[in-house]
Amino acid sequence: MSISPQQRVPRFGHGSRVPGWDDAVDLTKDPANVPDPAVTPAAPSGTDEQLLAQLGYRQELHRRLSGFSNFAVSFSIISILAGAITSYGIAMTAGGPLSITLGWLFVGGMVTLVALAMAEVCSAYPTAGALYWWAAALARRNKPAWAWFVGWFNFLGEVAVTAAIDFGAATTTMAFLSLTTGITVTTWNTFLTFLIIIVAHGLLNTFGVNLVKLLSDVSAWWHLVGVAVIVAVLAIVPDHHKPIGQVFFEVKNATGFSFAGAAFYAVLLGLLMAQYTYTGYDASAHVAEETHDAARSAPRGIVSSVVVSVIAGFFLLFAITWAIQDYDAESGTALKLPPAQIFIDASGRRLGEFLLFICVVAQFFCGMASVTANSRMSYAFSRDGALPGSRIWRKVNPRTGTPTNSIWLCVVCSTILVVPSLWNSTAYLAATSIAVIGLYIAYVAPVFLRLRNPDFRPGPWNLGRWSALVGWTAIVWVGIITVLFVLPTTSPIKWSNFNYTIVAVGVVALAAWLSWILSAKNWFTGPRHTVDEPPTPAAQTAG
Repeated sequence: MSISPQQRVPRFGHGSRVPGWDDAVDLTKDPANVPDPAVTPAAPSGTDEQLLAQLGYRQELHRRLSGFSNFAVSFSIISILAGAITSYGIAMTAGGPLSITLGWLFVGGMVTLVALAMAEVCSAYPTAGALYWWAAALARRNKPAWAWFVGWFNFLGEVAVTAAIDFGAATTTMAFLSLTTGITVTTWNTFLTFLIIIVAHGLLNTFGVNLVKLLSDVSAWWHLVGVAVIVAVLAIVPDHHKPIGQVFFEVKNATGFSFAGAAFYAVLLGLLMAQYTYTGYDASAHVAEETHDAARSAPRGIVSSVVVSVIAGFFLLFAITWAIQDYDAESGTALKLPPAQIFIDASGRRLGEFLLFICVVAQFFCGMASVTANSRMSYAFSRDGALPGSRIWRKVNPRTGTPTNSIWLCVVCSTILVVPSLWNSTAYLAATSIAVIGLYIAYVAPVFLRLRNPDFRPGPWNLGRWSALVGWTAIVWVGIITVLFVLPTTSPIKWSNFNYTIVAVGVVALAAWLSWILSAKNWFTGPRHTVDEPPTPAAQTAG
């Protein structure tokens, strides 16, 4: 496929231009003469490849995902049967039922606004780089710097969310194995289970996008049917249910804090359960280069994955909380997973084990999809030369059409982030907080730049006159949670329960800043253009 010189877009940096809004395009001229990929109608074969070329890239990844598969990847990463189950204990300790049920709906509403704002930008620029690429495209000055910092926060968030998902999956798997085989739940057993799970996810992603597509589609249905089964069992089987009033309004505070207003503070901390669960839906953007009709399918995948999760997740959390038999005993269960104990107490040993098995499989699917999104972001960031060793991580296997090296980079980095769990009891909570802060800063930075750029031209999927209200509300919410989730979570504060979120985020921010000041500002020009480079073997086989 060839692109005319008028359609090509040079790399970002000094003298850069972006079609549709920069000074390289005279908007006073006939719009019909302006090449604007954001509004290119999707229909004929090759349209996606032409749009990608206009954005500066040659098609290298295999474009095999349908709109449903795109949704399924993000829905699988959000995974209400993963995040809401593994982090349920956080809200049981901090906030109680109020944080679990009404908190879920409140946070879900705010996250939907973030998703809507992100989706609008995604429709205009459907690239695998997504967030950092959007930042470079929308910044009116210092484009490379915006791309650099947003990209590093995105990379941190992706690594942390993969770590948290698979560590949570290991926790759930250990609870299941403890019930079915009698194996003792220990720190080392959980860590070894984590290693097995994350290596399996690396292998599955290495085999090719067709396998990922199949498993993602299965995962979406597994989640929906699984939630329905769990809700039905917990509604019908138990002889006793918690009073409805307590399910919605009861507040619990086992954080150790006792100052005036400590209960309210606990409720706010408990919102981490919901906020962490609602992460990873940027995956729909990261797999845009593998999705048909990406300018429409990717933004729809972002928003629909969140909305479906809000609805299905509410029914799931209501049913679990309604089925609580002994709050304190289940919160402090030896299984280290309160929902597992609730399943057993409410429905009996065998049926409870079956419900937990549903969660184990769902969480395995979730981690697999997270590695998929993580590796695509790392691949795109490396394609633009931003990661150390980019020449290694940007390579695409011509046979499978997958960025194999980036997949294993993500596996290793996520494993490193989980190592502190061997001595720190709040490691999982810290990993979830790091994921939330890293990802959400990256989520709203392009939204902020889009709102400050009057020349932004939306794609075929957009919010119209609601764009500004939705976008600014999303930005304010992310500012609130960025502060909230670095605060202490347990009193008294000790090294064994220290919330090291602020340390991890600070280290990455400082490292990104120092590397920018000392080196990157001299050579990193933002997203590069590969469309004019000689085709790689992967590009020759992509289709």
